[in-house]
Amino acid sequence: MSKTQPYQPFLLRLFHSINALLVISCVITGFLVYDSWDGRFCKVGLTIKNRSLIDIHGTFAFVLFLIFLGFIIVSIKIGRNRLVQSDDWQKLTNNVGENIWWYRLHRMVNTTILFSAILSIGSGKLQDENWLPNGEMYHFWYSLHLIGWLIMLLAIATHLLMSAKVGGYPLILSMFNTKYLPQESPKLWPEKIMAWLKHPRI
Repeated sequence: MSKTQPYQPFLLRLFHSINALLVISCVITGFLVYDSWDGRFCKVGLTIKNRSLIDIHGTFAFVLFLIFLGFIIVSIKIGRNRLVQSDDWQKLTNNVGENIWWYRLHRMVNTTILFSAILSIGSGKLQDENWLPNGEMYHFWYSLHLIGWLIMLLAIATHLLMSAKVGGYPLILSMFNTKYLPQESPKLWPEKIMAWLKHPRI
């Protein structure tokens, strides 16, 4: 377990934090929607059927969709080494239990979170907001939406455990560090955005 707090790129931390808050908001509102309108597999009875819950969940999901597009770009461009590598699958059976094995597993979990988010957001955009009020729980996209969120929740829980395993508290706390390098200053963002718009690339 590392005792030194690693440095995380500022943009990665920023998008990671915003996405985390939005995902938590979507999970809470999504469960309330499920609990009040569906509840076939798990019903707590926290709320009554309320159409506004669907609208609130949809609003958080829409904002998440916009922010997540930026997070995808930042993850690929800045955090690429934190995602699955081309040889991770082949080498997963090697060095089992050693540090490098846990790092490979952690990268796979990180990538799974991104794909499950794409699945959840994409399937959510393809739903009709009238399905649940009309009692139509049998639609493919609704079922896929539930599966996507279930995969994401499991992946996030595993991500937290993996983070604690490979880096301990220093790694987890590094995502909350507010310091940044001079070249990462927000003052430089307008200039960098204009340069990127002239020559867009990922």
